[in-house]
Amino acid sequence: MGAGRSVRFQVNVNYPKYQLSRLENGLRLATVEMPYMQSACVGVWAHVGGRHEALSQSGISHFLEHMVFKGTDRFTPKQISASIEGVGGYINAFTSEDSTCYYAKACASHVPRLMDVLLDIYTGSTFDPLEVERERQVIREEISMYHDQPAQRVQELLTMRLWPKNALGRPLTGTLETVSRISRDDIQTFCRRWYNTNATTLTVASPYPHEEVVRMVKPLANPVPQGRRPAIQRVGKTASRAPLAQEQEVEQLHLALGFESFGRRDPRRYALKLMSVVLGENMSSRLFQELREVRGYCYSVSSATSLFDEVGMLEISLGLDPSNLAKAGKVLARELRRLREKKIPAGELGRAKDYVIGQNLLGLESTTNQMMWIGESMVGYGTIMCPGTVRESMATVTAEEVQSVANDLLQPQNLAVAMIGPPAALPDFDRLLKL
Repeated sequence: MGAGRSVRFQVNVNYPKYQLSRLENGLRLATVEMPYMQSACVGVWAHVGGRHEALSQSGISHFLEHMVFKGTDRFTPKQISASIEGVGGYINAFTSEDSTCYYAKACASHVPRLMDVLLDIYTGSTFDPLEVERERQVIREEISMYHDQPAQRVQELLTMRLWPKNALGRPLTGTLETVSRISRDDIQTFCRRWYNTNATTLTVASPYPHEEVVRMVKPLANPVPQGRRPAIQRVGKTASRAPLAQEQEVEQLHLALGFESFGRRDPRRYALKLMSVVLGENMSSRLFQELREVRGYCYSVSSATSLFDEVGMLEISLGLDPSNLAKAGKVLARELRRLREKKIPAGELGRAKDYVIGQNLLGLESTTNQMMWIGESMVGYGTIMCPGTVRESMATVTAEEVQSVANDLLQPQNLAVAMIGPPAALPDFDRLLKL
């Protein structure tokens, strides 16, 4: 293209098109129509996850997620993956605090196949006793792997300290002890109880109109049984959160701080997100610039938000040489005070908004991310959140609103701290940060 020339193009503002309906058997179907795409992504979302588990069955949602791939009355374990991979697609799953998602992606012409396989494993798993024991060992290895990764393990320690008496404070994988106790009958009962039409949403991102997707899924949806949605144990007040330190002979010290926040429905969530972006979500953020680029105290530093139904968290993570901890702590404390005491300059806040909005637009270009968007919307809000409306809400946040959130949340009574590092490097936490 020659210099100085521009290209004009038109964007069809009617797409992507989101629609939601309920099938005759009660199953909810949420779709996004993307007629310009050649791929499709289908997800089956169980509105049940780690925070719905009893203490004695911690990790059972994740165990069940593994087990549905281990064979049904129609498919062997190998046939489950081969049926999707054999047409150039892929199939996967994940467990979160609020949900368990099974999803598959392939060329759009294979949408009926994706639905068929996913709904079959969702309702027809046989839970072969030999496979249960084999997968139990696999999950034990997974837990041990995470324990050998201090950057991952410190996140678990942080939530344990932030929500010590709630399922949100337990690892999604469970522990070696709980995984050892979960039986085949436990898994089967859990599946039959919660994998039902009232606690399930089918999500489809494809080129097809909603009515066409309804036609495809109707003959496949009947095996999903009736039932009710699981209840959650809501987070109560935590009297105190003593810092949690774990000794481990590692080169780096891993530090995680979490400030408890409000839940996902609070209108202040947009201001919280922007505060996190300014603080540490990208390379131009304050912590990245001050701790890594200017002073070289650490290699990794980041912030992130996690929002649940009634509570949430702003998390800050660092990995650094133990000798730099005291100096990094002073910088971190200064930046937190700065957010409370001074409004974010207009230019910096504008860049944070552009970053969030741009990341959202770029992410939603794929059918996979569109499927995730509508699935997470249904789990969290019971409807499909319009991305444009979310972006508009983000764009209207003021510096005063961000500062108000900072003053509400960045306080010692909301703080939990976790550390993993060599024994000689674990200092007195009370002196680390003067908030």
